[in-house]
Amino acid sequence: MLSVLLIVPLLGAVLAASLPPKQTREFALWIAVAVIGWTVLLLTKFDLSNPSMQFVENLNWIDELGLSYRLGVDGLSLPLVALNSLLTWVAIYSSDEKIDRSRLYYSLILLLNAAVSGVFLAQDFLLFFISYELELIPLYLLIAIWGGQKRAYAATKFLIYTALSGALILAAFLGLAWFGGSSSFTYDPALAHALPLSQQFLLLGALLLGFGIKMPLFPFHTWLPDAHVEASTPISVLLAGVLLKLATYGILRFCVGLFPEAWQIAAPWISVWAIVSVLYGALMAIAQTDMKKMVAYSSVSHMGYILLAAAANTALSFSAAMIQMVSHGLISATLFLLVGVVYKKTKTRDIKILEGLLNPQRGMPIIGSLMVLGVMASAGIPGMVGFVAEFLIFRSSFPVFPVQTLLCMLGTGLTSVYYLLLINRAFFGRLSAPVQNLESVTWRERYPAMILTVAIVLFGIQPGWITRWSEPTILATLQPPAIVATVNTSIEP
Repeated sequence: MLSVLLIVPLLGAVLAASLPPKQTREFALWIAVAVIGWTVLLLTKFDLSNPSMQFVENLNWIDELGLSYRLGVDGLSLPLVALNSLLTWVAIYSSDEKIDRSRLYYSLILLLNAAVSGVFLAQDFLLFFISYELELIPLYLLIAIWGGQKRAYAATKFLIYTALSGALILAAFLGLAWFGGSSSFTYDPALAHALPLSQQFLLLGALLLGFGIKMPLFPFHTWLPDAHVEASTPISVLLAGVLLKLATYGILRFCVGLFPEAWQIAAPWISVWAIVSVLYGALMAIAQTDMKKMVAYSSVSHMGYILLAAAANTALSFSAAMIQMVSHGLISATLFLLVGVVYKKTKTRDIKILEGLLNPQRGMPIIGSLMVLGVMASAGIPGMVGFVAEFLIFRSSFPVFPVQTLLCMLGTGLTSVYYLLLINRAFFGRLSAPVQNLESVTWRERYPAMILTVAIVLFGIQPGWITRWSEPTILATLQPPAIVATVNTSIEP
């Protein structure tokens, strides 16, 4: 069943490249709908009481390399697969109907969808790495071809950082097989548990650094604002909503799942790294005048919350991290969609120029209202999924790291500051002269953000719709391993 999530978008990408340009958008939309439908089928057939991998597919691929085609899904990966399916449809639907080179454009988006699903479904280390690197190619091209004026610089910077991230992750996987004496790269937590702590720390450091670049965490974050500013709106939706979750998923699955003892020892230092990323990202967002760059820096800040939850390493903090991943995916996608509509109609994202966009007659009252709801969700206002995620992160982390949690809570206050600056300057007041006589916003431009806003509110009222999928897997993941790390206690004469 899981291979369908890879084969359908891959075949769709091939067919989209051969269709007449005018038909590619509609075809890509139908492929995205088919993927969503299959994902819903998986959700209905998923056994909530089973914490282990489900729908497992296993096929020997390249025996000489120990590479197998092994797929599986559990409570950690299924919500993210669903998020990927939804936001791929949103990205395709919100794309310009008259976009240049449409066949290549939609083929790359479908290829990106398949690669991301491959990351979440892979149960072989090398297959994970192949999928992790495969998403780099379409995203690089989507930024480099359809981006802004500095698209070549932003795409190249993204390529370099992501390639370095992949190299570190591959090195860790190869080291795990080498130290563990295994000829296979099948995911096996017991293989890592049996290693000495010194080797665990070495491999954990490589993985944490690799995923930290991708999240991104300070000081490896600099590629993200540039990529967002130059990328088109649909690609920013995928970049913030889905692509960053590859790293957070990797931290939960591999860093904590493979090396729980080493992670527990390093957790206090990791929580400090979370503080730095949260506060730095928030302060940088306050300093921005470009709406898109402000939202981009907010992602750096909000990714730090997930790292704090992972460092706390409790069942509740893991559930909170899962909610935060889904929450950030929905909220950031909504904000980038709305910023994209504002830019399309006003030709600027500068909050020093924009003013009064909530004007009910000549402004964008519906877009402005959705923006207010979006920033409220990101700032953690009760009733929205963002509040549930952040509250649970702070609630679960405080008993473990009280000081670090209190400092991270400052990030929530700073989030309110920079989003109040955005709303107050760009949407309230009189409509500024440079942006008068705006084109009307069509319902087609409103629908994607409205759908995501409804999801943000529904999950805020009923967060159990997210956690019910992941709780059994989280409890099983956090159980102490049967094999503990070995420590050399011999004393030389």
